[in-house]
Amino acid sequence: MKLTRIQRYLASISAGLLLVLSFPFTGSLTPLIFVALVPLLLVEDNIYVNRYKGSKLLWHAYITFFIYNIGSTWWIWNADVTGAWMAFILNSLLMAIAFYFIHFTKKKLGEKFGILTYFSIWLGFEYIHHNWELSWPWLSFGNVFSIQTSWIQWYEYTGILGGTFWVLATNLLFFRLVKYIISLENKRNFSPRKIVFPFLITIIPISISLWIDFTYEEQGIAKEIVITQPNIDPYQKFSNIGPAQQLHRIADIADQTITSRTKFVLAPETAIPISFDEAIINYDPGYEILKERMNAWGDVQLFIGASTEKRFNTKRSRATRKDPYGGTDFVEYYNSSLLMGQYLNPTIVHKSKLVLGAEKVPFSHIFPFLEDWSLDLGGTRGTLGIESEPKNISIGHFPFTSSICYESIYGEYTAQQTKLGSKAIFIITNDGWWGDTPGYKQHFSFARLRAIENRKYVARSANTGTSGVINTKGEVLESTDWWKIDSIRSDILINSKTTVYMMLGDILGKIGAIIAVITIIYSFFRSRKVAERKQV
Repeated sequence: MKLTRIQRYLASISAGLLLVLSFPFTGSLTPLIFVALVPLLLVEDNIYVNRYKGSKLLWHAYITFFIYNIGSTWWIWNADVTGAWMAFILNSLLMAIAFYFIHFTKKKLGEKFGILTYFSIWLGFEYIHHNWELSWPWLSFGNVFSIQTSWIQWYEYTGILGGTFWVLATNLLFFRLVKYIISLENKRNFSPRKIVFPFLITIIPISISLWIDFTYEEQGIAKEIVITQPNIDPYQKFSNIGPAQQLHRIADIADQTITSRTKFVLAPETAIPISFDEAIINYDPGYEILKERMNAWGDVQLFIGASTEKRFNTKRSRATRKDPYGGTDFVEYYNSSLLMGQYLNPTIVHKSKLVLGAEKVPFSHIFPFLEDWSLDLGGTRGTLGIESEPKNISIGHFPFTSSICYESIYGEYTAQQTKLGSKAIFIITNDGWWGDTPGYKQHFSFARLRAIENRKYVARSANTGTSGVINTKGEVLESTDWWKIDSIRSDILINSKTTVYMMLGDILGKIGAIIAVITIIYSFFRSRKVAERKQV
């Protein structure tokens, strides 16, 4: 079948809309993801069969993914208009290029070989997109199921890329079914068996997951924690409430909630907002306030976000800059998590997965002048320092994974931290930048995936947004409302279970990336050989 130009545009637009409608909290119609790519696959097939220029597909794919990006993450606009447009335009282009390479290798190597590249290139793209300078894994297809955790209990084996593979498989099968129906000259010759396989591939993973969900028994030792949500407007920090008042508010909330059984109190990202030198932490006014307020808590530890800095004699990384207070020293600034207690030496872990623009300037290690273009979201501007390798916080019999805001959407990185011996995952964040939009709801929802991948309880403290407790099956046990000063006291079960995903990480993406690189290079080589033969 030959599609007209208008039909191709309508199909491209339809694919984008279906992706948006299937995504959490911009539609939440999850089943649509199983057919969302079908219209775009029909466009690709039409361009392939009719031997149109590949640039046509690149443009149609861009339309689809631009709609997907702006429709699912429009709320970035609330934090920064320029950054939002850069994200919409650039991320859409990257996704379109990945889809174009699927078409390119199919055209050079044949339709049957194209099925392999269809899976490998997209899985490889998502994996690489999780791990390079312009990393933005928010719209990975596997994240779509974060509100349907009973469907994806097998994420403890595959992580979200298993969900992406599932999405690709169902869409390919439904595309072939639609193409078969369209190509039938006599509809009476339709074979009902053709419809069975696509539905089986959709239903079988859900059935397996429901069986795991039904038979899974949680194990572990109960520990009581308190989660605080101070609800401070990040755009009005210090104008209506000063740094000291902010910390007293957190302590007041904890005072009203802790009991004799409480082991931990959680407070949000950068709750200690004024940066202090880690070497002299005991002299920081904010730290002193908290230590004094914790006198009445007994043997209760506080896990809280802080802005910190360290000084060095030499430049260590692109985050190192000259000390603004003069001298010959260099300084690095960090978005940090801090564990403190009356009978405990403070432990600090730095955030390592940084927000583009606000905490990291991409490629600034190659082009240092780019640091001047960083965004100011209420903290230190420019690229922040990070940990040299994944770390957790080890304390007695209760080591846990420290995840700060954006880090919690990185499944493999969280698994690398957790396999160091963590028995729970603590997330601290500030989702107030986006306002009352799908952004903070999506962010909380993705934390449910980390619980399944690692089979660990997740406790999440947000400045505002959604704070809550998630069990090892990804079920939300308790949560807070938006724009409300609140707290949660809850028992969590800590355990030492190790999952397959914790050990292997995103193995599907790694294999996909290797195959994708090989096939793309071979496709270019084959094109050159064909051209040389024609010249002869």
